[in-house]
Amino acid sequence: MTNVVEVVSMLWIFLNRSEIKLISIMQSLLFDSITVDEVYLPAATEKRVRVSVLRLDKIHPVISGNKWFKLKYYLADAASQHKDHIVTFGGPWSNHIIATAAAGKQFAFKTSGIIRGEQPQKLSHTLLLAKEYEMQLFFTSRHDYLHKKIPKEITGSSGSYVINEGGYGELGVKGATEILDHCKKESFSHIACAVGTSTMMAGLIKASLPYQETIGITMVKDEVSLKEELLDLLSPEERSKKFKLVNDHHFGGYAKHKEELINFMNQFYKDTSIPTDFVYTGKLFFAITDMIARNYFPPDSNILIIHSGGLQGNLSLPKRTLIF
Repeated sequence: MTNVVEVVSMLWIFLNRSEIKLISIMQSLLFDSITVDEVYLPAATEKRVRVSVLRLDKIHPVISGNKWFKLKYYLADAASQHKDHIVTFGGPWSNHIIATAAAGKQFAFKTSGIIRGEQPQKLSHTLLLAKEYEMQLFFTSRHDYLHKKIPKEITGSSGSYVINEGGYGELGVKGATEILDHCKKESFSHIACAVGTSTMMAGLIKASLPYQETIGITMVKDEVSLKEELLDLLSPEERSKKFKLVNDHHFGGYAKHKEELINFMNQFYKDTSIPTDFVYTGKLFFAITDMIARNYFPPDSNILIIHSGGLQGNLSLPKRTLIF
């Protein structure tokens, strides 16, 4: 049996009575490669806590981690509406931007990325790679970006379909609820993830069981706005579930880092052979390790950490900063 699993491919067949049927074809998204790796950390052993990692980073080299889950239903919706141009938002190091560009290339969508900030003299590795996938880039002021203003070059196109930053919204959450289908979720007392737009965390909360706590490690300073955005994605019943946003480990803000974080990432790789990135997952693993050491988790807790991929962000670091 092949490791390549049939996935939603955006091929639509129009049947009688104008019904639409989605069919699957073989693609290079490797869901059989996802593993749940138990890791042995000194702090966890000392505190009698178990830690496992859901390795979503193994799905695809670019449409990696949680990105496919957050994109899949948007792409299907665009195809059902006969839209052939995906428009989305992100910063210069956005994993969502590069994943959308790659998915567009793979599934025959034209893509445009509206990038926060003025165009720099030198593009980030993320944006250079997005251009290689034929994404058209539009740089915009932070004011226009905040208000999600779409450039006039795009607004006149009837075939465009807009996806919010990070896949934020109902369809992004719908895909994220399927992440825990790739493990025995009932085994875990806590589920931890990195939080950028809160889309994945909302999906994890929806899919969590009553006795589980979902922990989101924020990558931005503005915890208040992030919590509001998270709550907007949850029903009143889901808001009563156990979840927590932790805002103590962003290392100065989004895409910022300190030597302490880099040192941790290198040591974590030596201990576990799991690569992380300095924008999201490095901070996530640092935070959970710190919380274990500070006795946040009761003895016999069984923690599942979601590895959401996005290692391409490390390309912006100087060579030999990381050992992997």
